Amino acid sequence: MATLKDTIQADLADAMRNREEIRKSALRMLIAAIKNAEIDQGKPLDDDAVIAVIQKQVKQRRESILEFEKGNRMDLVERERDEETVLQAYLPEQAGPEEIEAAVRKVIAETGASGPRDIGKVMPVLTRQFAGRADGRAINEVVRRLLGS
Repeated sequence: MATLKDTIQADLADAMRNREEIRKSALRMLIAAIKNAEIDQGKPLDDDAVIAVIQKQVKQRRESILEFEKGNRMDLVERERDEETVLQAYLPEQAGPEEIEAAVRKVIAETGASGPRDIGKVMPVLTRQFAGRADGRAINEVVRRLLGS
């Protein structure tokens, strides 16, 4: 069975054959980031670790978009958005707000969390549960709202 990394490599080859510049550029940067992570860890990454690298790359694109918008560089904003779209295709389907809220309520009930000081009890459970499917910031906002901080 092909790994996510193999799929990305194959898609890069397709993008090169089809002369898809944005896709080619985004996948090359992603593969470089994956290789850097493998060097840091000293071993090949499994699919979960590759997903974490992709999420990091998507987050970088979003931050760049904000900065380029501030600098009124719409040409660069568009390129970053296109690259983000390419990267998003490799992430699992993202959890919706309703699903996150339901899971947060369940974990709060299971852990007996009752206030803002209990955020540390519920966040680790939720970040594992939604690994690759939801942004930690989005989860944290729901937790804080429900625990009344």
